Amino acid sequence: MGAYLLRRIVSMIPVLLGVCFITFLLFFSVNSPDDIARMNLGGKHVTEEAVTVWKQSHGYDLPLWFNAEEEGAGQWTKTLLFEKNKALFLFDFGLSNDGRSISGAIKGRMWPSLAIAIPTLLLGLIVHIGLALLMVYFYQERFDRVALTTCIVLMSISGLFYVIAGQYWLAKVLKLAPISGYQEGMASWRFVILPVLIGVIAQIGTSARWYRTILLEEHRKEYVKTAHAKGLAPRQVLGRHVLQNALIPIITGVVAILPLLFMGSLIMESFFGIPGLGSYVIDAIRQQDFEIVRAMVFLGTLLYMVGLLLTDLAYVWADPRIRLE
Repeated sequence: MGAYLLRRIVSMIPVLLGVCFITFLLFFSVNSPDDIARMNLGGKHVTEEAVTVWKQSHGYDLPLWFNAEEEGAGQWTKTLLFEKNKALFLFDFGLSNDGRSISGAIKGRMWPSLAIAIPTLLLGLIVHIGLALLMVYFYQERFDRVALTTCIVLMSISGLFYVIAGQYWLAKVLKLAPISGYQEGMASWRFVILPVLIGVIAQIGTSARWYRTILLEEHRKEYVKTAHAKGLAPRQVLGRHVLQNALIPIITGVVAILPLLFMGSLIMESFFGIPGLGSYVIDAIRQQDFEIVRAMVFLGTLLYMVGLLLTDLAYVWADPRIRLE
């Protein structure tokens, strides 16, 4: 197991290098260091001297890819590509273009994002898997048909509709929660309950239908018929056998949304005025702040790969066959 973990960790390095290179390529194919300097200095009508000073003070005065003025390895290391990315692997994210600490901003904004993402994930798993189990339990009966039709209808509705409708009915009409905003401390639950509920409801159609498919596929296998033949109640078969053996595809689906626990939800945070990491990324893209963009892309990639590694370890816990191998 130790050798396997070491191989997986080492394999993350070239992936992170590739992501950093592609992010750099895409960003600077649209913007030049001069464009970034002019935007931060207040527009196009700035002097070349001011642009030069800004680039020197923010580390944008080096060539992008290749430095012909240097010799040997310095031709590749004394470049913007190398200098801007080397510190990421030491988790030194530096300063944004406005001089603020990126690490400090991440630490401050991660808690509002987690306050929405974690309850949405946990409550969503309970509701969606629970509904899928009921649909399998009442397979081809009225409840299953009505629930399946409802899921298809919910899947056809845009996610923005749930946000707008939730804000209007639950916040404006019923006044169950504030429409937008955020407050730190214990009072934060008043501001996150509405985004959490909307997040869970918006995913019912897709998630419940997907879990139903997985559980039905497992429910049709021979061992389930054997369990029924031995006299086990349908509830015991679903809970003890079908759900347990369907954990691997369920875990695989969950890991795809793990980075959202840290990165935040762009739509939810934007509509509800939550000062999380999702809105942080949106603001950075709008302001063309490469320092923030590269840091957040790096973190998102790293978290996704860590999630994949944790998924493989969860497979060992969920499936005894993998454990024996």
